[in-house]
Amino acid sequence: MSSDADADPSEYEALEDADVTMRENEHGLHIADDEVTGVSSQGQTPEAALENLAEAVRSYREATDDDPGDDWL
Repeated sequence: MSSDADADPSEYEALEDADVTMRENEHGLHIADDEVTGVSSQGQTPEAALENLAEAVRSYREATDDDPGDDWL
């Protein structure tokens, strides 16, 4: 992870295997990118960006899971 040392992606289960980079845009929003999945999210703080990213990555993995389980019945 680059920059924002106080924000730790490993605190989020969905980001355990992620390669997260952090940046701040021209409007002051913090943006977290998961380089593995290509998913990005943002927040007012680095922590909020990571929390939002963790939820987005979790949703991404559920949506791209090849195992339909019993839900398709």
